[in-house]
Amino acid sequence: MSERWNNPFSLLALFTILLVLLDLTLLGLFKNFDYRLNDWLLHTVAEKRVPANEVVIIDIDEKSLEQLAATHGRYPWPRSVHAELIEGIERQKPKAVIFDIIFADPDQLHQEDDSYLSEVAGQHQNLFFPFVRLPLSEQGEGIDLDLYGERLGFSEVAQNITADQAALLLPYLSMALNGRLGAINFIEDSDGVGRRYPLYLSEGDWRLPSIVTKVARQLGYSIPEQESLMLNWQGPVLSYQRLSYSEIYNDFSREVAQRKQDEFTDKVVIIGSTATGMHDLRVTPMGSLHPAIEIIATAIDNLREGDYLTETHPVIPVVITLLSIAAVWLLFITGSTPLLVGAMTLLWTLVLIAVEYLWLGQQLLIPVVTSLIFIWFYYALAALYAFRSERQAREQSIQIFSRFLDSRVVDELISSGESALNMKSESRQITVLFSDIRGFTTMSEKHTAEEIVDILNRYFSRQVQVIFQHSGTVDKFIGDAIMAFWGAPVADDNQAVNAINAALDMVDMLMAFREEIDAEERGFDVGIGIHTGESVVGFIGSENRLDYTAIGDTVNLASRIEGQTKGVARILVSNETRKQCAEQFEFIEHGIFKVKGRSEEVQLFEPRRRT
Repeated sequence: MSERWNNPFSLLALFTILLVLLDLTLLGLFKNFDYRLNDWLLHTVAEKRVPANEVVIIDIDEKSLEQLAATHGRYPWPRSVHAELIEGIERQKPKAVIFDIIFADPDQLHQEDDSYLSEVAGQHQNLFFPFVRLPLSEQGEGIDLDLYGERLGFSEVAQNITADQAALLLPYLSMALNGRLGAINFIEDSDGVGRRYPLYLSEGDWRLPSIVTKVARQLGYSIPEQESLMLNWQGPVLSYQRLSYSEIYNDFSREVAQRKQDEFTDKVVIIGSTATGMHDLRVTPMGSLHPAIEIIATAIDNLREGDYLTETHPVIPVVITLLSIAAVWLLFITGSTPLLVGAMTLLWTLVLIAVEYLWLGQQLLIPVVTSLIFIWFYYALAALYAFRSERQAREQSIQIFSRFLDSRVVDELISSGESALNMKSESRQITVLFSDIRGFTTMSEKHTAEEIVDILNRYFSRQVQVIFQHSGTVDKFIGDAIMAFWGAPVADDNQAVNAINAALDMVDMLMAFREEIDAEERGFDVGIGIHTGESVVGFIGSENRLDYTAIGDTVNLASRIEGQTKGVARILVSNETRKQCAEQFEFIEHGIFKVKGRSEEVQLFEPRRRT
């Protein structure tokens, strides 16, 4: 268990978790990435929605600007035009009439129009006008809320000794004091995109209601106890029912109306503009030219239906991130490959995005991008470490295996995922070959040590190549002897055949080698013993020195058979080996032999190639 926790994967996970806690609780470095995915999913969900017809927009569109210019001049029109529109709408008994137009400053040239609009506004309690809170740039600038806050319809949440002031762009005085004012400030997030609508603006100890809150309160909608509303968009941009201002106004001016006389009955009517030239456009997840009037309509509709978005508790993304990192960590420490872990992480990524999408349909916002960034960050660190460790293990395995295996066999082992670090000792059937030089003692008496070593190195190099060519494993050199075996670490169904073929080629190599050395050394010969049986193979040794070798009675018997070759044959094999390949060679029986250290006698054969 201690190894599971005390390893680089665990340390990297701990490091990532610390970054997660720091970012999700304090920094929020990746919040904009969350916004991007949320916006895309919201847009996808909203595209399938159709707004209710209880909210109607009377639009000062391009057509209205052109038609009314002929009779009332260029916009802004005399305020009597709006008063006449109000009277026509109110005759149909709407639930509320909302202006998204600020009638700031009295019209000095047409004071009677201002009086007319004020008079009409005073007659209808369902009529609402906007104001805008401006930056309070200098101390002392703004309206004293302690003096005028209540008259403007604001609420004080606490008694304050010092006066609170707010810089407000209000309608002219007679309209401002009707108490049915609401702010139309729009909240933009750090990336400049608006996703929420304020319910209140806090100014000292005062709460300044938005126009959405004013309307919702009068209509009896439930208003959540929070400062802003996360908007749940109802269809793409310009989805709400829009009626041209000029068409409605002109119809009210006719002696005989051509439009329905209950067109606005029990409706929430919003008067404003979607025309590009009016510059009343905002950036939202639905588009970069979203008319502010439609954003107000969305907020009112959300409160009416109670289907605004709710952001999940901040601890939920933290829990998702930590559990996900823990799952990736567990996959790595249990030996899963980086590619498998990557595939699982990709699948989990898709699941989290799908969960966010599905929950959006239930008006719940669960941001997952920051979580995914940290999950993939940990995966990248852990995968880099795993690849680096795998590469080191591969290089180490190649270095170790190359000492006793042919390079092609090494490649096969490494490609199959075998590693010298994880190869366990096991019992296998193998075929063991012992080769010993005859006449080596006599030859060594006639040469210097350097010359003997040179001869042996040349001889061993050639014989090792023969063994490798027949897929053998070179176990060790014992003085002037070679030990090799077949069947491990790579399984070999033809191990006995390969071993005998190697022995026959080793004899051929010996004969060629004898032609290269001095004539007086032609007594240089070889004896080879081969036996097939069960043996324990694996890395055996100390912590500082491990060798891949075979041990057991099979090895001992092969060595003893090699000792019986002198004066009999260059190559002798046991009956067990002969049985494995009786059809492949001709075998000359040399009888029963008593070998040292073994009570049971062995029957030995000399193999020859079939002609």
